[in-house]
Amino acid sequence: MEKEMYYAVGRRKRAIARVFISPGKGKMEVNGKNLDDFLKRGNLVRMVKQPLVVTDTEGKYNIKANVKGGGTSGQAGALRLGIARALIKHDESMRGALKE
Repeated sequence: MEKEMYYAVGRRKRAIARVFISPGKGKMEVNGKNLDDFLKRGNLVRMVKQPLVVTDTEGKYNIKANVKGGGTSGQAGALRLGIARALIKHDESMRGALKE
């Protein structure tokens, strides 16, 4: 049985994030590290989790991402966009909440 996985790319400034989401318990891994260890700043971590909070899906998806280029702020923005796009691929009805 193959687990369903959704893929999307997010870009911001010079940063590019390749994001993979799959149903799970909310584990977030970026470049092989835990999200908190990767970003180190609470406001950036909150920014990355925004799409999950808005759609009330926090803790329902495991997220793996690879990020290249840019600074930490640009990387966080690219992650946020990538997560939002992957959520829309999984469930088109989330588009309205994410667009706001």
